[in-house]
Amino acid sequence: MIDNNIFNNKKVAFHTLGCKLNFSETSAIGKQMTDEGFSKIKPGEEADVCVINTCSVTDTADHKCRQAISRLNRQHPNAIMVVTGCYAQLKPDEIAAIDGVDLVLGANEKFSILDHLRKLDNSGIAEVHRDEIKQVREFKPSCSHDDRTRYFLKVQDGCDYFCTYCTIPFARGRSRNATIAETVAMAEEAIRDGAKEIVLSGVNIGDFGKSTKEGFFDLVKALDNIQTDVRFRISSIEPNLLTDEIIDYISSAKRFMPHFHIPLQSGTNEVLEIMKRKYNRELFAHKVEKIKQLMPDAFIGVDVIVGVRGETAELFEQSCQFIDSLDISQLHVFTYSERAGTKMLEMEHIVHLKERKHRSDVLHALSDKKTKAFYESQRGKTSPVLWESRHKGENMVGFTANYVKAERPYDKILVNKVEIVTLGNWNEDKSAICIAP
Repeated sequence: MIDNNIFNNKKVAFHTLGCKLNFSETSAIGKQMTDEGFSKIKPGEEADVCVINTCSVTDTADHKCRQAISRLNRQHPNAIMVVTGCYAQLKPDEIAAIDGVDLVLGANEKFSILDHLRKLDNSGIAEVHRDEIKQVREFKPSCSHDDRTRYFLKVQDGCDYFCTYCTIPFARGRSRNATIAETVAMAEEAIRDGAKEIVLSGVNIGDFGKSTKEGFFDLVKALDNIQTDVRFRISSIEPNLLTDEIIDYISSAKRFMPHFHIPLQSGTNEVLEIMKRKYNRELFAHKVEKIKQLMPDAFIGVDVIVGVRGETAELFEQSCQFIDSLDISQLHVFTYSERAGTKMLEMEHIVHLKERKHRSDVLHALSDKKTKAFYESQRGKTSPVLWESRHKGENMVGFTANYVKAERPYDKILVNKVEIVTLGNWNEDKSAICIAP
């Protein structure tokens, strides 16, 4: 058992897998622990406690989690190993059976980690603490700062959609959020901490307000009215929840950037129906057209899943043709993975793994084409760039308002500063545009 009066002598290591929401929550857990006297390990040090925040979106994600647990156990053989996150919520007994694991905390219990550490005994048998997530209604806020310039602010958690391929509702529970006033206060705290750019994060952020009888559009307006020089981005929003009203507002907003991330998942209505998505491809095309009509230079990222059950070769080809017709900037391609407990498993038509990989390769090539075309359209244009601390060789990296990756000769004075630049030619590996001299 860890006694509270010796927390000051303990070192902790964190390892996070998965989405930005996980990183934001790990940051909140880290603050709890350091406030109680823990210190984060430095290179070469051995930890007293290891905290692994897991993902379970695919079988590959589960595998990476198990690898991380084993690796940290080898690196810190005497540490108390705590595993939490989506994988821990969905398969706690599987994790508890892994050698070296001492404590398994469900999605809600992760925020009470100190209490569980205080009560942990030394029996050698992993303890599991996991509530039924569907009963959880409390929203736990968090905000993280990555090693660049942006902050990730958790504004919503959980999902009520129950798409046939997805386990997130079982891992994170029902949709819930803080109030607008509380969310604005968290954003203002991040700004006081030095944030120049804040990304609104969540599981289904367009559903914000469901638990407080408010609305996402009202949150956008409240954040946009913050009287500070800060940039906001929306991490991802369902097309049926990205209203024309929101698009109209962002087109002339003071703080919100012309940058959208919209999950499509499939470019055919047949597969969208199999997935039980809440829109059709005609609505999705309308959203893209609406954005580009009002914001011609807007960056639009799109999520697509390939190889789901029921996606025939003909439907995949139709999906590719539809995606190619869209004026978008980038694809985030995910390969379907069977998940226990999902309705998709009832579908008889199975896409073999080799074919799933082929379809992923096809869409990655299409994404490269779309991104290069978008970047080419931006050459010669003037845009504000927020420069980051990271750099490639002698050049530093930053992003324009519409999310074009730019680079220039490194200048320490410009880190976390906005500079108005003219975009020039591609760099050597065509990963960014250099600013014009």
